[in-house]
Amino acid sequence: MVEASCHCGAVRLSAASAPREVTECNCSICRRLGARWAYYSPTEVTLPKAGATQPYVWGDRMLAFHRCKSCGVTTHWQSLDGSKDRMAINARTMGDLDWDKIKIRQFDGATTWEYVDA
Repeated sequence: MVEASCHCGAVRLSAASAPREVTECNCSICRRLGARWAYYSPTEVTLPKAGATQPYVWGDRMLAFHRCKSCGVTTHWQSLDGSKDRMAINARTMGDLDWDKIKIRQFDGATTWEYVDA
């Protein structure tokens, strides 16, 4: 089990396992957030209680980025399309990860929508 939380601790999430791989994206929002995204099925994640976060939705309205209402840390995103079995936790909010053992993938979300690492 791995736990994630915002800076003040008001928002907490957990997943069955720590990520073996994370994604850094260069799209306009991810670049500004500096997040490393660990992908999970929503069924694998214990989400914070309703109302603990403030969602941010923009552009093509595909994702809702959730941040703590108190400290402002972005903890995760969820798909607004119910058919997608994927969400992401900001792995930088997970404690005690061994970053030397986690593959960091580079994703070009700004232009090509493709992974650019080998």
